[in-house]
Amino acid sequence: MYKKFIHKDNKITPPNIFFERRNLLKSLGLISSSFLLPSLKISAFAETSSLSKNQEFLNKRPLTKEKYATTYNNFYEFGSSKNIWRAAQKLKTNPWVISVNGMVEKPLEIDVLDLIDLMGQIEERVYRHRCVEAWAMTLPWSGFEFSKLIDYVKPLNNAKYVKFETFLDLKVARGQKQKWYPWPYTEGITIEEASNVLTFMATGIYGKKLPKQNGAPLRLVLPWKYGFKSIKSIKKITFTDKIPLSFWESLQPTEYGFWANVNPKIPHARWSQETEKLIGDEIKVVPTQLFNGYEKYVEHLYTKDQKYYY
Repeated sequence: MYKKFIHKDNKITPPNIFFERRNLLKSLGLISSSFLLPSLKISAFAETSSLSKNQEFLNKRPLTKEKYATTYNNFYEFGSSKNIWRAAQKLKTNPWVISVNGMVEKPLEIDVLDLIDLMGQIEERVYRHRCVEAWAMTLPWSGFEFSKLIDYVKPLNNAKYVKFETFLDLKVARGQKQKWYPWPYTEGITIEEASNVLTFMATGIYGKKLPKQNGAPLRLVLPWKYGFKSIKSIKKITFTDKIPLSFWESLQPTEYGFWANVNPKIPHARWSQETEKLIGDEIKVVPTQLFNGYEKYVEHLYTKDQKYYY
């Protein structure tokens, strides 16, 4: 059985202390709403040596080289090819205000740097990433467990789902000019999935600031699901009692369903999911694992039908 991590109160900066500290620094002219002092406890841009490495989530697979992880990307807002990293540099991520609302006791509208500071210690986790297109990487994400945010905003009892929404800016994201897509990109998960120990909000990768092409400044990471569920560049998080209709599901529900759990026994409509290509200097093909190898953490979340369905 997996070890469940409990977030103690002292792991999250108390709101009164947090905001008093920020206001004091601003009054002294030492900080603006879009700037984070290096002396503060949290930095989204911390180097690997200063990160807390979560020993629960190491990985037997070798890390994907950074040059591949940062240049081989899906980000349809900037185009349909994998080589979108240059186009993504147009995205302005500072300041970046995030709204957390819906069925919660404590809604938030907060700059991403303030949110990171509020959530407490940043940690590093090495997760496998499995794209629905049957390629895979192994990546060292840094960020915080999503359950910390859940604990802070306190969802109401009737909140059953969490909806995520990214930015909408046709001036910088040329892909969003394609009107046949239902922009902005949205995704959704159940409140139980959101509360799972694996569900992670990434602020960095390879011990560095999260690159724009990888979803800066804040993205979701769901390692047991196909990659399209791990929405990038989040602007809005809504707790709701209605099941969210996600971006790809609205376009082709028979190929990109709500659950999207990695399963080698269920083929995509146009290709097999039995194997995956590991991206690297040499492409290596390996068998795909149920739930991308994270079965012990998430199997209990699903009925048999949900487990084996896109």
